Amino acid sequence: MSGTARRTAADPAEVPWLVAEEERATERATEGRDTVTMVEPRPAAPEVPPLRRNRDFRLLWGGAGLSLLAGRATAVAYPLTVLWVTGSPADAGLVGTALLLPQLVMQLPGGALVDRWDRRRVMVAAGLGQTLVAGLVVALLVSGHTWLWALLVAAFAEGALGVLHQLAERAAVPSVVPAEQLPAALTGNEARTRGAAIAGQPLGSGLVGLAAALPYAAAAVAQLASVLCLFGIKGKLQQQRAAPPARLGTEIREGLVWMWRQPFLRAVMTAVAVTNVLFQGLNLAVMSGIQDNHGTQFEAGLVLSLSGAGGLVGALTGGWWQRRLRLRTLVLGGLLAWTALMAPVAAALHTPVLLGALFAASGYVGGVFNVAGGVLLVRAAPDRMRGRANSLANLVGSGAMAAGPVAAGFLLEATGAVRSVLALSAVMALTALCALLSPGLRKAPYPESESPA
Repeated sequence: MSGTARRTAADPAEVPWLVAEEERATERATEGRDTVTMVEPRPAAPEVPPLRRNRDFRLLWGGAGLSLLAGRATAVAYPLTVLWVTGSPADAGLVGTALLLPQLVMQLPGGALVDRWDRRRVMVAAGLGQTLVAGLVVALLVSGHTWLWALLVAAFAEGALGVLHQLAERAAVPSVVPAEQLPAALTGNEARTRGAAIAGQPLGSGLVGLAAALPYAAAAVAQLASVLCLFGIKGKLQQQRAAPPARLGTEIREGLVWMWRQPFLRAVMTAVAVTNVLFQGLNLAVMSGIQDNHGTQFEAGLVLSLSGAGGLVGALTGGWWQRRLRLRTLVLGGLLAWTALMAPVAAALHTPVLLGALFAASGYVGGVFNVAGGVLLVRAAPDRMRGRANSLANLVGSGAMAAGPVAAGFLLEATGAVRSVLALSAVMALTALCALLSPGLRKAPYPESESPA
């Protein structure tokens, strides 16, 4: 036992393992005072490349931009061509109606077809079809046989194919862009649409002035280039469908039922429909007011074009607003801003400079509003429903825009430009108030930081 006692009381220097144990005890005692605990670093999340380096998005964006520009140019060229050849404003109006009619009759079936068919193939087929239509119009004009019925058919066919192309492209964007970059992508899309509208009108009218067939030849080249862009996209433009497609009528009904069950979307679409009617009426009232005050057609055109320029700037900054404000705030803020900008128009009808500033500001709000609406649609609608969701939104907007000038014309005949603008302003204020009190706008249809599954 004595030997054991001596070993227990041994000098620590003679027992290496005991020395090491005392050192570890000392380190534990001082830990937290003089030392820093090392944490195993987590692997960094993969960096999302910016949109300018996203090849698929750039090709989709650029190809659709070429198609839009061609469509905007020919939208002006068709009625001008008929007017210059036949000298009949009624015939020019007919071909213009034929070009716009698909915006009403093709939206619902087009949305269902885009959701059931391969979106890349839809865009390729639509682009090739528009190229063929433009080529046939060129051949018709060069031959000297300007048949009205042929131009009516061509205008309707181009409009219908354009609806399919636009619906497929809008539904495809979330497939090539990460969820966190959707606001920036849709900002670029809205800016592209505004830019095409601004550039397309003078391009179409200018080319018609040089040669009747020239705008259609340019459109054929642009549409063909748009198709070539699509062949360069490597990724898929939609998710795999789990079930075979149902009947077309069933899918259209499914889309209507889905939209009806989205209170936030319903409220926003109702507000958009009302404001589209009001702004179409406001445009007509301003043209009438400028004429009453002995203004010129150039002044009226300049005022309206400033609205497009303001919309382009609004679209470019739409993503900035999206990152800072909730969707409900953007919707209500846009309606209140439009109310504040519309009323002063009645007092500015004799001052084109002030009118231009008010229209530019209204267009800016519209550009931001459209970006917010685009983000809402693509995030709220699942992939299998995006074509139909976009088609319903377009149908409501287009139908309202068609009704606006008719209603405003009767109002102008009855009350005059100033009172018409004040009446339109009062309806805009009422729309903003209803939106503020609407139960549907109190809660967004999805967590604003996430994209729906």
